[in-house]
Amino acid sequence: MAAVRYPSEEWLEESAKVYRASPKIQEDLRKVTTRIFYRIKADAAWGIEQDLLFGAIVEKGVLHELRFFGEAEAKATAEFIMSATPQEWKKILRKENKFLTDFMLGKITLEQGSKTGVIGLAPYAPIFIDALTQVEVRFADDLAPQELEQLRGELRAMRARLGG
Repeated sequence: MAAVRYPSEEWLEESAKVYRASPKIQEDLRKVTTRIFYRIKADAAWGIEQDLLFGAIVEKGVLHELRFFGEAEAKATAEFIMSATPQEWKKILRKENKFLTDFMLGKITLEQGSKTGVIGLAPYAPIFIDALTQVEVRFADDLAPQELEQLRGELRAMRARLGG
């Protein structure tokens, strides 16, 4: 499979396919039931003109949804919303930084939900990160200018579809 761009709907679709096709991931997350959402803060250099929110809805390790959400739907659905810059999420996805460490240092902030709940889920973060990185990911800061413009247009269209 060709590399997918981050952040993109294709990235989440391919990651969801990998997750659902992996009995190991589902078994490793069998004790997890959550509606966890991640805000990618706006950064024009990354083609992200407005914040993006994607979420995972998991019940006893079974992935029900992994997609981008509009702001209102995310806030109404999420148990947790965590927020960081695209550069910070890149470090997490590349496993250069650890989720719990960066959360405790305030590099990843909790917008909705309990800190205790997030800390309870933290041991499962590496498994979920593995599920999101089974496909080759190309980050926006690594794209050629024309690819970045294409991503910017796709993200703009997605946001319009989601209702902002």
